[in-house]
Amino acid sequence: MSTMMSWSWFFLHLSLSLLLKLGHVTAVVGAGRDNLSNMDGWKLSFYLQMELLIQAHLTRESFALTPTLLKDYRHMLELAPRLLEELVKIAVLPRNPHGFGWLRPAIGVIELSQNIIQAVPLGARKATGGNTEGIAPLLQLPYFTEATVKKIARKKIRAFQELCDMSVEDRAVLLTQVAGLSEQQARDVELVLEMIPSIEVDIKCETEGEEGIQEGDVVTMYAWVSLQRRNGLTAALPHCPNFPFHKEENFWLLLADAASNDVWLSQKVSFMDETTAITAASKAIQETQEALGATAKEIGVAVREAVDRVKRGSRLVMGKFQAPAEGTHNLTSFCLCDAWIGCDTKTSFKLKVLKRSRAGTRGHVPEEGPVAATEDGNEEEEEEEEEEYDDYESEYSDDEEDEKNKGKGKGKVANGSAHQGADSDIDSGSDE
Repeated sequence: MSTMMSWSWFFLHLSLSLLLKLGHVTAVVGAGRDNLSNMDGWKLSFYLQMELLIQAHLTRESFALTPTLLKDYRHMLELAPRLLEELVKIAVLPRNPHGFGWLRPAIGVIELSQNIIQAVPLGARKATGGNTEGIAPLLQLPYFTEATVKKIARKKIRAFQELCDMSVEDRAVLLTQVAGLSEQQARDVELVLEMIPSIEVDIKCETEGEEGIQEGDVVTMYAWVSLQRRNGLTAALPHCPNFPFHKEENFWLLLADAASNDVWLSQKVSFMDETTAITAASKAIQETQEALGATAKEIGVAVREAVDRVKRGSRLVMGKFQAPAEGTHNLTSFCLCDAWIGCDTKTSFKLKVLKRSRAGTRGHVPEEGPVAATEDGNEEEEEEEEEEYDDYESEYSDDEEDEKNKGKGKGKVANGSAHQGADSDIDSGSDE
């Protein structure tokens, strides 16, 4: 079993343990109920029951469950997507000295989610005959079994992508004449193939306002995740007839160093709500352009371009991380779907980090530097303006008193020395 599959099994058992702790199981297997004093054995019975129920689901044999077990089975499946999403979040939590998460556990959990939603055995992912992804993607298609996969393999169609790359006519002939499906069943397979998403990721990392990335910089990642389907839809629910609950597509974008098993950034992406995506992308682009000092016209153009990309089926993902030590880092962006098998994509690129040559980090100014001096200057200017205003007010009030009293004497100065200069000017004017 591959390392990735080992992680999948590990998190399968972890998921079962957490489900057990939630206390939602209503049936107990055999000896656990007979000997309640042996709590370890009782918990083990719960654990084994949950594992057997998941195995029944993955092998599509839930029809053999008793009514009591069927109730537990449905409750387990209802909780599974939320539980698995939380496990992904746990896997990518910053935990090492550099604040990185774990890559292989995160991928293992997402792949486990794919298998549960599509009810495909984990063993179907095992590489066979040069096919690195196994037969799992083919088994998610309607009417496909291991026997069907063996039949089409005789025509050298062993991988899911090879089946997708065929023309519609050739695929129909293969499914009806070789795989033994009826014409209606072949059309059903075609409809599902049209629903399966194709993902592309356009990603770049940069230090805002700087030409290069230096160690210690706050680096911003900009990633456009684009989705296309052969049926032209952007938002769609996955085809999962063996999963009895509502399930939306979610994608996880992971920026990672595969060699060190580190996840630098992670973000869940959804294509279901276009309005929210437009609002988020517009706000993010506007704030970025304003921070870079762009003009109003440039900001408007950038926002319109972002809105157009969202309407064409793209989503903007942004994140920040601190640049590591000097050197060239080989990074990979993984975009993984939690519902479909075989539509994941990864993009490799190099991140070049230069030696530190500029002081501090962009946007950071010491408290005793220019900012503090500017604030002191502003306070002095405000005080001078207040003094001038008070002088003007005292002149105006003294003139009125002079006119009213006609030489009976000047009024007292309200603010002491702050108005002394104004009083002397008034005196010299009245003497004339």
